[in-house]
Amino acid sequence: MQDELRARQRFLVLFAVVLAIKVLVAARLPLFVDEAFYWLEGQHLAAAYSDLPGLTAWLTRLGVTLGGNTPLGLRAPFLMIAAALPWLVVHITRREFGEAYGWQAGCFALLLPLAGTLGLLALPDAAMALATLLCVDAGARLLRRVDAGGALELALGLAIGALTHYRFIGVIAVGFVALLLLADGRQALRDVRVWTAVAFGAAAWTPLLAWNFDNADAGLRFQLVDRHPWAFHADGISFVVIQALLVTPLLFAALAIAAWRGGRSALPASRYLALLGGLVVLGFFALGFFADTERVSFHWPLPGYLALLPLLPALLARWPAWLRAATWSLSAVGLVAMLGYYVVVSLPEVRAQSAAEKWYPSNFAGWDRLADAVRLEWSAMPANTRIVAENFKLGAELGFALGDANIPVLDHPLNHKHGRAPQLKLWGLQTPGRAAWGDAPVLLVVGASDVQYKTLLARYHALCDAVGPLPPPRVINVDHGRQRFLLFRLDRPRAGRCTTPAMAWLDAPVAGAKVAGPLELAGWAFKDGVGIARVDVTLDGKVIGPAEYGRHNDGVARYWKISTDPQHPLVGLGGKIDLGGVPAGRHWLGLRLHGRDGSIEDWSEQPIEVVR
Repeated sequence: MQDELRARQRFLVLFAVVLAIKVLVAARLPLFVDEAFYWLEGQHLAAAYSDLPGLTAWLTRLGVTLGGNTPLGLRAPFLMIAAALPWLVVHITRREFGEAYGWQAGCFALLLPLAGTLGLLALPDAAMALATLLCVDAGARLLRRVDAGGALELALGLAIGALTHYRFIGVIAVGFVALLLLADGRQALRDVRVWTAVAFGAAAWTPLLAWNFDNADAGLRFQLVDRHPWAFHADGISFVVIQALLVTPLLFAALAIAAWRGGRSALPASRYLALLGGLVVLGFFALGFFADTERVSFHWPLPGYLALLPLLPALLARWPAWLRAATWSLSAVGLVAMLGYYVVVSLPEVRAQSAAEKWYPSNFAGWDRLADAVRLEWSAMPANTRIVAENFKLGAELGFALGDANIPVLDHPLNHKHGRAPQLKLWGLQTPGRAAWGDAPVLLVVGASDVQYKTLLARYHALCDAVGPLPPPRVINVDHGRQRFLLFRLDRPRAGRCTTPAMAWLDAPVAGAKVAGPLELAGWAFKDGVGIARVDVTLDGKVIGPAEYGRHNDGVARYWKISTDPQHPLVGLGGKIDLGGVPAGRHWLGLRLHGRDGSIEDWSEQPIEVVR
């Protein structure tokens, strides 16, 4: 009894602390790009969408309706769903393995980093985890005895999963296989009430199937064909390693051993949980060798880990005390690290310092600065000015910030890459450009950092094809230009040669270089259509001297074959800048590009270390 009370107290304290931290972080964390698009879908309510079934969008609509159009309001339903998950783990484990083990499993549901951070973002994973645990609980109940309650819970779990994500199909398939491999499971599958529940769950896929039927299977093709190479690649090894780190190594090993031991247990519930959880995890591990590696996928195996958690306390009870303590401690460190990452991401000053790092959180950064700049620029334009976004990311984030769910979006590779183009067309929000605007004034918002640099010039030329020559932009450099936005006032239709924003590169000094004497520059800059008049060098945003511009560099034109800068090949820059009065330490080096059309554009900055 004392062990049960202590385990319960630990769970309640841990639950309260984790939930309080998550609420505070969710209130401060900038909106992630996918969250913004789900908000946009929630403002255009439908039974299903191009990228997902309807539940995630419905929850975002519920959140902002009840909690206001704020990040916390948007995320509130997801936080509540995530808060219910540890209690479900406790419920399943208590019934199958005892009271004390139940509270211990609930603690690990909070400490498991992938599960403990659920709900911080308004993403489908929280609802999918809920659906998984409902199905796990229902399956375990049906192994004991088929009754109406168990069948009803199974139907609910299957329906929620069907309304959440295509990926839930894998959980369904593995659950069915797990039941077939158990004698008690095969007995349960002979009962008509189970098949009634299955039929109800299958019916919940109808909106998604209907959407795909009406739209040439665009959603299915994206999820199952377009986004995956379906060819073997060795990156799957790194996927497994990342999983071990994200789960934390000792907990990862414990779950693997628990699955192995559970599969050999005499208890049907243990074998069922081991089969379900183990096969889900192994299935996603195998998929990692053939599937998409460009988008985030580290959260895919989470349903399998949740199914294995009830088996964990019995295994840990056999381990030495020091190893149990190490497993608990390392799990807590993992959760703190993941929560800490979100705290760091929510701090603008830390994001700015990480601008040169690979882990820079670009999908969280700069949206508030951009929205403020758009409001200011928009207010200075005619009253009938329309805002047009270059891609779905900008359209969704600006839509949330400005409270406008109908911002038109240009055709863009990102819209197709992320499966959002069909939905934008259905809403009538994809615009071809000036041909559809007539003479109306437009404020065009462009994300210069949303495409790879090697394709940026081609993207600028595509913009010219859509809207005409581009006027001098207002440049919004966020975090030293790691996030770079351009605002164009298209007051009227423009004709003539394609005029684009300036482009530049510094070959020397390289990012992170240590500079002990005068700053020696080497690089290039050009501006299609008009050319560059001069280039100033900036340090920490302030001009420290001019660069020598107009040096011969015929390699630039050879690489950028479509460039129309009239000054080629005299587009090189160089020279020496005295840093005598600059204090030692880290500084940010940049270029200020003056176009021959009167434009002034600050280029992205890179860090250098001044040493004395």
